[in-house]
Amino acid sequence: MANPARTATVARKTGETDIEITLNLDGSGQADITTGVGFLDHMLHALARHARFDLKVRATGDLHIDEHHTVEDVGIVLGRALAEALGNRKGITRMGHAIVPMDEALALVAVDFGGRGYFVFDGTFSTERVGQVGTSLIPHFFESLAHEGRFNLHARLLAGADDHHRAEAIFKALARALDMAVQRDKRLAGQAPSTKGTLTA
Repeated sequence: MANPARTATVARKTGETDIEITLNLDGSGQADITTGVGFLDHMLHALARHARFDLKVRATGDLHIDEHHTVEDVGIVLGRALAEALGNRKGITRMGHAIVPMDEALALVAVDFGGRGYFVFDGTFSTERVGQVGTSLIPHFFESLAHEGRFNLHARLLAGADDHHRAEAIFKALARALDMAVQRDKRLAGQAPSTKGTLTA
């Protein structure tokens, strides 16, 4: 019997943003992304490619104010799509980690899809903005993603001088960690990888 599709389409519309995301965890890294925020598009393309997810994002937001709501809300909707695509999380590896260089920058990311959202960030940026994105929003995006996706996310910047490289290293490390964590582990025979017997309660 073929494995069930691990896909989700999630939409969220508020007075600030209108977002729809389609995610396939078992894709090949294809991305079709339009958020109106160029650097966010670039990072999401990298995330999809290196996680081997197929990802479609359509987002419009109140960019006449600033990019905050768009970046935050894309993180919220992507987190919800992750949670929905994973379903009951039975049979997945659950945890993943990666250390990824980007020229002089180096990032470490670890994730645990244990059912609880938590985010820890250890790092700094030296500039206020990268492209259209305020650097303070980069950890905020990850926090929204982790809480809505109900997983632990620890990100640490180990080295770097260029903020574009720092951010890209984190996104790529997250991608590789996610790819590891969501893989099916045949040894589990469809059981939840938890002593509790569930990752959703």
